[in-house]
Amino acid sequence: MHRTTFSLDELAISRLRALSKRWRVSQAEVIRRALEAAEKLPYEDTALQALEDYHSKGGLAAEKAEGYLKQWSEDRDDWGRESFPS
Repeated sequence: MHRTTFSLDELAISRLRALSKRWRVSQAEVIRRALEAAEKLPYEDTALQALEDYHSKGGLAAEKAEGYLKQWSEDRDDWGRESFPS
């Protein structure tokens, strides 16, 4: 066993104490059970999944991508002139 110290806000400590009382186990046991349950949850990297979904649907047309890049470049150039006048 390892002894660990960490800080919890009032709501979290209240929940921890309530679960400990309801389950009739120590607060440490509540945390162990919560960690075990969390590990069993399905892992989804939503950003990666969104990117994969986007690509599977054909992604962005080259012409549209070029338009975005051109606009971004112009906006960046304008920003530089506005922020640092000559």
